[in-house]
Amino acid sequence: MGVYYILQRELRSYFQSFIAYVLIAVFLLLAGYFFYTDLVMYVAFSYQKVSFNKIWAYYFNDIRYVLMVAIPPLTMRLFAEEKKLGTIELLWTYPLRDWELLTGKYLAALFFLSLMLLLTLLYPAITYFLYHIDITSVFVGYFGIFLLGSSFIACGVLISSLTENQIVAAIGTFGLLLMFWFLTWNEAAANEKLMKILLNISLFDRLYTFTKGAIDLKDLVFFFNFHVFFIFLTWLSLTTRKWRGIK
Repeated sequence: MGVYYILQRELRSYFQSFIAYVLIAVFLLLAGYFFYTDLVMYVAFSYQKVSFNKIWAYYFNDIRYVLMVAIPPLTMRLFAEEKKLGTIELLWTYPLRDWELLTGKYLAALFFLSLMLLLTLLYPAITYFLYHIDITSVFVGYFGIFLLGSSFIACGVLISSLTENQIVAAIGTFGLLLMFWFLTWNEAAANEKLMKILLNISLFDRLYTFTKGAIDLKDLVFFFNFHVFFIFLTWLSLTTRKWRGIK
């Protein structure tokens, strides 16, 4: 019941603010731009028998960068705003457990992410009637993007729980995601063993299998463990108030 209350409260707060509609508009604008440019590239090189499914792989790889920009503003307010306004203390007086508060806020951000991705389904729907595409591969790609986006949210929720400044939360989240993006870039600076470790913890590289229309169990396990790890750290961040004597 507590999770549902927080979820409802957060969704109402999202859609009563101007930033929610700006985020959706910017996300759809950028996603539409990448869809259009990838489609134009496919048409331009169609005489070379370019596979349209390969073009979708480019599209999903482009979308992950859009999410990297869109998620920090989405998650920055979740806990930081509550701390800044002092409403977090009011929530703690309610019969709510920490995990209920955390779950409700996380699910609200997840709902917002799902809505943004759902609106972009118009693009594969259009191409389905114009070109022959493997619709199963497209949905697998969307599943991978959803898992990646939800991982971004897990990072954002953690950073937001550590500060009361929304701008700091947004910049911190973006910086963390940027670090995951650059993790395996400089292969020349790492030996083979270190590179193997970095590839195992690389967040962005896990999307490649999904963009090809395949699901690897190792990737699912990675995303599950990634979520658990960051959600657990956020829960620890929330419980530190008890160590400071705050009820």
